[in-house]
Amino acid sequence: MKGSTAIRMQAAATFAALACMAGAAMAEPTPPAAAPAAAASPKSVTSPRLYAADCGSIRVGDMAGFSDLGELKGEARNFIVPCFIVVHPKGVLVWDAGLNDALVAEKNGVDHDVFHLEVKKTLASQLQALGITPTDVTHVAFSHMHFDHTGNAAMFTSATWLMNRTELAWALGDPAPFGVSAENLAPAAKKTVKADLFVGDRDVFGDGSVQILAAPGHTPGSAVLMLKLKKAGTVVLSGDLYHTPENHHHHRVPAFNTSRAETLASFDRVDSIVKRSKARLVIQHSPAHFAKLPAFPAYLD
Repeated sequence: MKGSTAIRMQAAATFAALACMAGAAMAEPTPPAAAPAAAASPKSVTSPRLYAADCGSIRVGDMAGFSDLGELKGEARNFIVPCFIVVHPKGVLVWDAGLNDALVAEKNGVDHDVFHLEVKKTLASQLQALGITPTDVTHVAFSHMHFDHTGNAAMFTSATWLMNRTELAWALGDPAPFGVSAENLAPAAKKTVKADLFVGDRDVFGDGSVQILAAPGHTPGSAVLMLKLKKAGTVVLSGDLYHTPENHHHHRVPAFNTSRAETLASFDRVDSIVKRSKARLVIQHSPAHFAKLPAFPAYLD
C-alpha cells in the first residue's frame, strides 16, 4: 500500500520534529499566585473525584495521517490536550501530563508542518487552584508516551510512575521513536523516580475504582483509564485509542500506529467494556467531549 506507507513516513517525520520542539521547552514556569479553591486532598474525599485540566491544544492542518486509508486527507481539526487529576482516598493520580508548561511562554504557539501547538494554562497553576502541590501527587500514569501526554511528567519526581513495561522499553529506544520526547522521560531513563512497571492491566489503588486497561496498537503499551465513580458511574478515558468521535465510530486506524492488528483488537476490547459497563467514553483529544465534562475546577464523582 504505497499511499499508506507514504502517510506513515510523513507522520513519523512530523511527530519526531514535534517531540524535539516540545521537549526542548523544559524550563518550568513559576505558577501565578492564586488562592486555592476548595481543598482536593485524599483526606477530604470519601470516594474518587475526576478533574479535567486544560493542558494545551493542537491544531492539525491535515488529518491525512489519522487514517491509514487516506480518507481524511485535507481535513483540518482542533484537538484538546487534557490532563486528568484523580483524587482518591488513598492518593492523587495524574493521568497524562499534557504539553509542557513552558510552552505557555510562546504567546502565539509553536508551528511545525501541519501542527500548531499552544498552552494557555499551566498544569502547575491548575493543581495549585485545587490546593495540590506536585509533591502531593502520589501516582503518575500515561495512556502512552508521546510528547503531548508526558510534557509535565518531570514535575512529579516524588510520585510513583506507573508504566507499562513494554511501553517504557519502546519509548526509551535509541533513537527515540517518533512522537516520543526523551527529555520528558529523562527521570524514568535515569531511574531517578520510583517506577512501578506492569504488564497488562493495573488496579491503581487496589479497590477496583481506578484501573489502567491495556489497549495496545497506537503504541506498543498504550492504555485507557477506567474509573468507577459513586455518582457518575463508570467513565473510560480513551488515551489515543481514538482521536476523534468519527475515528471511534468508523474504527479508523492512524497510519502512525505501531500495530494495525493490535489497534483493531483494542477497539473491540474497549468497545465491549464500555457497552457491558454502560460507561461514559471520553475521547481525550475531542474538544466536544472535553467541553461536556465539568468545567475545571468542578469534577465528576
